[in-house]
Amino acid sequence: MAENNPFGFDPDDLDRVVREAGEELRQLKDRVLSFLDAPEQPRSPRSAPTPETTGDTGAGVWVVYNCDEDGVVRVDQVYPAELDALRALKGNTDPTRSVRFLPYGMSVSVLDRPDMTASDDETETAEDSGL
Repeated sequence: MAENNPFGFDPDDLDRVVREAGEELRQLKDRVLSFLDAPEQPRSPRSAPTPETTGDTGAGVWVVYNCDEDGVVRVDQVYPAELDALRALKGNTDPTRSVRFLPYGMSVSVLDRPDMTASDDETETAEDSGL
């Protein structure tokens, strides 16, 4: 018995380990083959990446502005964070005063209301007269 077990295991242990390893290798081979034989999943077409704008990155400022009767905007205050701008406008009772995000490089004139055309004037007068 001492000559069969000099390293702490006997020949039957070696046979069992080799047999189990062979079974695991066969299972692995079957899994790999079934994976390779599986039909390919259709891939969704990728759209071209769109460049990130300053508005997307948050590079800009929050402005508190007034808009007069002519539609011209005048910036009152500029804030780096939305929360600061909203706190400044917290007690606002003036309907012409608002807060808006303005990306860097954007002109303040984008906040201006467009001028009314003659057709708009006629529509307003017709609505006011009740027609």
